[in-house]
Amino acid sequence: MNDSSIFTVPVTVEDINTTQIIDGQMAKHLGIEMVEIGTDYMIAKMPVDHRTIQRIGIMHGGASLALAETVGSIAASYCIDRENFFIVGQEINANHIRSVREGFVHAKATPLHLGKSSHVWDIRITSDEGKLVCVSRFTVAILKKRT
Repeated sequence: MNDSSIFTVPVTVEDINTTQIIDGQMAKHLGIEMVEIGTDYMIAKMPVDHRTIQRIGIMHGGASLALAETVGSIAASYCIDRENFFIVGQEINANHIRSVREGFVHAKATPLHLGKSSHVWDIRITSDEGKLVCVSRFTVAILKKRT
């Protein structure tokens, strides 16, 4: 993290993969892992396998949304005062562009709006070949922790 980062605390891929994506939760079950953090984005990947496909052998649209919400939520949670506030998903939508049958998909979350009470994130999911698979917009509410 450098001075121009949108993230409010230092964060690493290793930290997220060991403290945010944990056993017993959906992201871990689906095989999601963080792979890159930039100054204004995060990228996670997810396998297209028996956990994430639907009956005709292509990636399930719900798995795309789970990936999008995971990377968007984690990114948003590092853009706030984590000691006094937390985020919750408020709305998510997606347009499925093309199907994927194998390999990995990669979701890049970048902010469209970072406000005091909400964020809006643009999440682009691509195949291993870099082809656009899904476009998602994710909105989070920022709530004050109760003392």
